[in-house]
Amino acid sequence: MALTDADVQKQIKHMMGFIEQEANEKAEEIDAKAEEEFNIEKGRLVQTQRVKIMEYYEKKEKQIEQHKKIQMSNLMNQARLKVLKVRDDMITDLLSEARQRLAEIAKDPEKYSKLLEGLILQAFYQLLEPKVTIRCRKQDVEMVQAAANKNIPIYKEAVKSNITVKIDEERFLPSNICGGVEVYNDNGKIKVSNTLESRLELIAQQMMPEIRVSLFGPNPNRRFTD
Repeated sequence: MALTDADVQKQIKHMMGFIEQEANEKAEEIDAKAEEEFNIEKGRLVQTQRVKIMEYYEKKEKQIEQHKKIQMSNLMNQARLKVLKVRDDMITDLLSEARQRLAEIAKDPEKYSKLLEGLILQAFYQLLEPKVTIRCRKQDVEMVQAAANKNIPIYKEAVKSNITVKIDEERFLPSNICGGVEVYNDNGKIKVSNTLESRLELIAQQMMPEIRVSLFGPNPNRRFTD
C-alpha cells in the first residue's frame, strides 16, 4: 500500500525528532564529560599551585629562620666580644695599677735595695757564668753595685765558683721604668731580664687563670682547672 505524503512527512518528522533527541543527549554527554575533565584539570592545577605556594612559603620560612639564627649568632658573638673587651680592659687596668705600686717600691731605699739583692742573686744563679755585666737605671748604679758586692760571696759559697761582676755605666736602662736589672753573660748573648716590669709580666702570665677567677668567677665551660 503506497504511503501518502502525510505519512511520509510524519515519518520524516519522527526521524528528525529522534535524531534531534539523540543529538541533544550526545551534546549533554559531551558537556558533562567536558565539565568533568575541566573540574579535574582545574583541581590538578589548583593542587599544583597550592603545592608550589606551600613550597615557596616553606622555603621562605626556612630562609627567615636561618636569617634569625645568623643574626642571633652575630649578636651573641658581638656580646661575647664586648664582654671579653671589658674583661681585658679590667685586667689591663689591674696590671697598670700594679705597675704604679711597683714604682713606689723604688722610692723606699731599704725595700728597694733588698729587692735588688734578690733579683741580682737570682740572675747569678740562672746564668752560672764566671763573668757577668749588670745593666740598670742610671739612678740605681750605687745601690746595684752594693747589692752585687753583697751577693758575690753568697754566690761563691753556694756554687763553689768565682764570679766577676761589672756594672754597665755606658748603656743604662730607661729611667722611666719601675726599676730592677738586666744581667748578661760575658759576650752579651745570654740575658736575664729581672726588671720589675718583666717580673710583673711573668707573674701576671703565671697567675692569669687565678686572676680571671678572682675577677670574673670560674669559667663554666672549662672542664679542668689544672
